[in-house]
Amino acid sequence: MAKILDSISVRNCYSPSTGNEVANQFIIRQRTGRGIREFFQSYRSVIAVIDENGCVTLDRDKWDYSPTTGKYRNQFLGEDIRETRKKIKQGIYALADLN
Repeated sequence: MAKILDSISVRNCYSPSTGNEVANQFIIRQRTGRGIREFFQSYRSVIAVIDENGCVTLDRDKWDYSPTTGKYRNQFLGEDIRETRKKIKQGIYALADLN
């Protein structure tokens, strides 16, 4: 069990305006045998995953759940919602049930 936990780290997102940690918005990093996998979690829902190859999967139902989720999803992906929608439409980002 300790070996599994050693491969996972969790941190809060930070407010771009204050630099303070934000409650209920998390970045989870997992070291795997193939590299690093990152997850963005808002409250208890996984919103997005970036796999070891840089491929992005968004939760089909919750990726655009609320303005707060969107703000930190944008921060996690490094883009605005227009770019995210474009990548979904182009098939660059996958949609799946992540929860």
